[in-house]
Amino acid sequence: MNDSSYQAMASSDATRQQWQLDPAGQLSYWPAWLEHRAATQYFEAFERELAWQQRPIILFGRQVLQPRLTAFYGDAGIAYRYSGKTLLAEGWPAPLAAVRDALETDLGERFNSVLCNLYRDGSDGMGWHADNEPELGNNPLIASVSLGSRRRFRLKPSSGDRRLVLDPAHGSLIVMAGDIQHHWLHEVPKTRRVVGPRINLTFRRIRSNTTGRN
Repeated sequence: MNDSSYQAMASSDATRQQWQLDPAGQLSYWPAWLEHRAATQYFEAFERELAWQQRPIILFGRQVLQPRLTAFYGDAGIAYRYSGKTLLAEGWPAPLAAVRDALETDLGERFNSVLCNLYRDGSDGMGWHADNEPELGNNPLIASVSLGSRRRFRLKPSSGDRRLVLDPAHGSLIVMAGDIQHHWLHEVPKTRRVVGPRINLTFRRIRSNTTGRN
């Protein structure tokens, strides 16, 4: 893909599904936010071109390697701290900026960073957690674009046994808003099934230690 082809085109039949998550959270899912061809072009470009790393994190008091690859991009001066590590944003590559711009137009929100995750196969995953870091603000809006193979996405309340389960499609969009990060956890569980690689792009707005698009 050359720079001129980096255009995030939303599918005309991108039907939204919504859930209200107690006490005041909103979860929205567009199964075909990107047209299939555009989603495939983005997946191939991101898998090939992003600066993927397997970073160490602190888990239960000891350092381990994350079971996935990550890359962090955003405006100049953006820093994001989680799992005992501080990530400094690299500048926006053209295709990521195009997806960001399309999200901002569709959602009416401003995003100044994106955490990219590459799940190489079923042995990669992400455990139960909430995106509740202080620099995200009180009730952050997180926009999550999925590309590639389907991987299960689960949510549960911080206390209780209920589950909400999705299998986000290639080119889909999930938006978590309201107070979800205060009262709900989410995960991408590992699986023994044979699955191909999946890329997940989580766009967010860092509200401190920034010099860019606040």
